[in-house]
Amino acid sequence: MIKTKTVLVTLALVFGLAAPAMAADTHSTPHIEKQQWSFAGIFGTYDRNQLQRGFQVYREVCASCHGARLIAFRNLSEEDGPGFSEEQVKALAAEYEVADPTVEGGTRAAVPADRWPSPFPTEQDARDANGGSLPPDFSVLAKARGIVDPFPNWIFNYFTGYSEGGVDYIRALLLGYHEEAPAGFDLPEGKYYNDYFPGHAIGMAPPLFDEQVVYEVAEGQAEVPLTAEQYATDVAAFMMWMAEPGLPGRKETGFRVLLFLFLFAGLLWATKRRIWAGIEH
Repeated sequence: MIKTKTVLVTLALVFGLAAPAMAADTHSTPHIEKQQWSFAGIFGTYDRNQLQRGFQVYREVCASCHGARLIAFRNLSEEDGPGFSEEQVKALAAEYEVADPTVEGGTRAAVPADRWPSPFPTEQDARDANGGSLPPDFSVLAKARGIVDPFPNWIFNYFTGYSEGGVDYIRALLLGYHEEAPAGFDLPEGKYYNDYFPGHAIGMAPPLFDEQVVYEVAEGQAEVPLTAEQYATDVAAFMMWMAEPGLPGRKETGFRVLLFLFLFAGLLWATKRRIWAGIEH
């Protein structure tokens, strides 16, 4: 009898604890689709034109709230990055002012060696301007976020080299807003409903709209659609580059190491056969 009561009490506790989770699952996170990125796979590399477009979206839309404190202006001229010329970077940097206590007035025009300036003087200023929420820095955000693959899908990621969960999540979040929260969801005042943000209540208003940014397309390049979906894709790719600018070089080095190990293993096997060829076992 005691054992029966114990089992019943245990079952009651399990279902009681599971009830809130089941209720929360009413507004579960939709599946995030994996995108086809130019930098995906073993031989992936960044699309320079896409990075330039992504930087334009970041500068015109995101930079008013989100900083990039680990990125210097000169990084924008790197070979595996957006690939702006040195003259373009100098002109861009000169448009901004940075704090410098060694000069008169405490500020000066930025130079290529300077880091990207923060949109707010202090963290408290950032919170005050955003209803108490602190906009995250964009420098390594694409590596700090990710998606959850159910079993057994995550096993295949080891063979495909999938590491784009952060940009897939960021793109989905930027496009995951609803004008109104679903029925039964208690959305706090000043928040916005987003399918992919944890808890679904996000403090950032929908940032992207169609025809919001007019891309600077060079002569001879194909026209790019001016849609929120395109903006989200481009700025997510740019954030991936900020988080891992050396990704193409890392992949190239990794491939060379694997090739060396494969050849080295073959040489060891051939050497072993030659040494032991005349010895009877």
